[in-house]
This record gives sequence, C-alpha cells and structure tokens, in this order.
Amino acid sequence: MKSITGSDFNYSPVYRQAIEILNISRHISNYLVQDLAALKQNGKEDQDIYFSGDIVQQSISLVPNILRAESEPFAEEKHKYAASVTRLTNLLYKNCERLELSNSNGKEFLRILRFELKKFRRLQRIWKLTL
Repeated sequence: MKSITGSDFNYSPVYRQAIEILNISRHISNYLVQDLAALKQNGKEDQDIYFSGDIVQQSISLVPNILRAESEPFAEEKHKYAASVTRLTNLLYKNCERLELSNSNGKEFLRILRFELKKFRRLQRIWKLTL
C-alpha cells in the first residue's frame, strides 16, 4: 500500500495505521459509489451509498483526533480525544458491516478494511495506555 518514508517515522504507529485506513476507505468508497449510484427499479436510490461516504468521513476524522490526543498537555484532554478515536473506530467498523450487506461487487474489499481496523484496534489499546 503506502511506503514508509523518513518523515513518517516521526508519527506513531496508530497515526500511520489511521492514514492507511483512510487511503483504503477512499478507494473502497470510490469503487462502491459506482455500483450503488444507479437507481433501483422503483426509481429510488440505494440507501447504502451513504454508508460509503460515512466510512471516508469517519476515517478522515481519525487522523486529527489522534494528533490532538498526542499533542495535548493534559491527560483529561488526551483521554477525551482517545475516546473519540475509539468511537469513530467502532462506527467505522459498523458501517463496514452494513456495506457488506449491500448489493455491490466491491463488498469483498470491505474485508480488507475490517482487517486493517482490527490491527488498528490492537494498536489503539496500547496507544491509549501510553497517553
């Protein structure tokens, strides 16, 4: 996926994994939107198209919350942002599950994203202990 450059070593593993999740989410969303954008036979749009945008938005929100948690001087504020990261991760995982039920050819790619989210959750547990 993304190669690690010298400047990436300044960031935590959680941050780098969040960037990876963001990139995967964007690619999956672009692929799914093409399948889900077509109107159904009854003339209505597929409601699952909104979940594809949600995974991108939630992935985008992970990165600044991680940076804020790492840069805050007070523990209470760090834990507030860490809780936000946890909440976003859970929402992201739930939306992946919802999209897997959609009528799209790209839903197999969501397994990749869920696998990366599982890795992220493991990193996140350790990260929260170090804040």
